[in-house]
Amino acid sequence: MASDDIAQLADALSKTHVGDGELSYKGLGMKLDNAQSVEELVHEIEQYQGLRALRLEGNTVGVEAAQAIAKALESKDLLQRCYWSDMFTGRLRSEIPTALRSLGSALMGAGARLTELDLSDNAFGPDGVKGIEQLLKSPSCYTLRELKLNNCGMGIGGGKILAEALTECHKQSSALGAPLRLRVFIAGRNRLENEGARALARAFQLLGSLEEVHMPQNGINYTGVKALASAMRHNPELRVLNFNDNTFTKRGTLAMAQALRHLRNIQVINFGDCLVRSEGAVAIAAVLREGLPILKELNLSFGEITEAAALVVAQAVMDKPLMEKMDLNGNCLGEEGCEALREIMQNMDKGDMLASLSDDEGEPEDEDDDDDASDECTEDDEDTDMVKENGVNGKEEKIHTYKLHYGVLKKLLSGSVLQSYCFLSTLLVKMGLLKGEGKMKKVSVVPGQLLCLEHAVRQDYFPCHHASLLHTFMSKNTEALESCSSARERLRAALEKRCHDQF
Repeated sequence: MASDDIAQLADALSKTHVGDGELSYKGLGMKLDNAQSVEELVHEIEQYQGLRALRLEGNTVGVEAAQAIAKALESKDLLQRCYWSDMFTGRLRSEIPTALRSLGSALMGAGARLTELDLSDNAFGPDGVKGIEQLLKSPSCYTLRELKLNNCGMGIGGGKILAEALTECHKQSSALGAPLRLRVFIAGRNRLENEGARALARAFQLLGSLEEVHMPQNGINYTGVKALASAMRHNPELRVLNFNDNTFTKRGTLAMAQALRHLRNIQVINFGDCLVRSEGAVAIAAVLREGLPILKELNLSFGEITEAAALVVAQAVMDKPLMEKMDLNGNCLGEEGCEALREIMQNMDKGDMLASLSDDEGEPEDEDDDDDASDECTEDDEDTDMVKENGVNGKEEKIHTYKLHYGVLKKLLSGSVLQSYCFLSTLLVKMGLLKGEGKMKKVSVVPGQLLCLEHAVRQDYFPCHHASLLHTFMSKNTEALESCSSARERLRAALEKRCHDQF
């Protein structure tokens, strides 16, 4: 080694942090190619008694250097935390698995019991996962609590290998009476896609111990999201869910909403840039209404959410005493919608928690509808008089029809808040008050249907916040249902009265 290289290494090592059982070479930018280049580092590791944490992130380690470091770790049975992110910059991808196997074998040979393993930002692909596969299956990881593999490019194949390793680790540790209880899992930017997500979901469901899951930007859409949502339900201690920049759409969001109903310890939800859309936002609002008592942060940014749906979400956080931040930036509110959202948050004395709306996309443009007359109807005095505030009367053959409608409405609106919000959301789409996904056609609305809904609004089983939801959408779509104006105004009046009753 040249004298100037030795001097540079000596200077870097002089900045080494030692204390509290931790030996840190973090961010020193050392280029460690061979055994000679790590002589002093190896000596420090060997001499450190009671080593519990080793930081090597921010350096670049070659195969020979890794093997030399591994040799020094063979006696470090107390080692618990390995911070080895960003450790292979400039290395051939084929070198990394060999280096990882050497380090992993040393940990297993030493009998170390890891609690934290961070290999983020190493871009090692599926082969890199193979490099830690045996370590993850070994007794050294039976005690693992935090696994961080952010930005490693694992791909579908790596995701499957990782899922199988975690499953095997749980199986073997359970056989010894102390099952793996992984708490934190971080694997953003890994191109896991649906297949990788589904494989990991099966492992997560088996674990049941997760408290934080971070899987942003993985190209996961509805089918993968649904599998993950199902797995999350089996992890009751979850506090943080971060699936930013995947593609939920309505179906994925509904699946996540169903899962959230079972998770009372959630503090942070990040579904930003997940295309939750308005129907999905309404489903999230329903879960906010009936649960999530200690929620602190909610991110639904860049989700194609319209003004009315955003206002429904805002109203749903009213009784969340620990709420600190709500992000609805980058949606489709328009200037008036942004102002309305700010106003409602200020009125609830929660203005400070609303994130910036500077990237709002503006109101969505109206799209041509082949069924322009879908909400047309004809006013009929006979229909209008058929439904009274205190019941139903009129022609005998129509009484049965409306009673059936009431029965169905009561059943749908007396279940969970999520069930009733989903029904109301679908109803709003059918009525042309909410843009839905896909090719769902609006129905031809007749006054009797609105009057039937008006009757339901006046009943005890119709909660005030249901009325608030309907009123919000109707007030933001003043031109809708014009051909049923009389019945529409009666419904609007009933909704306003019901909303007023809650204050």
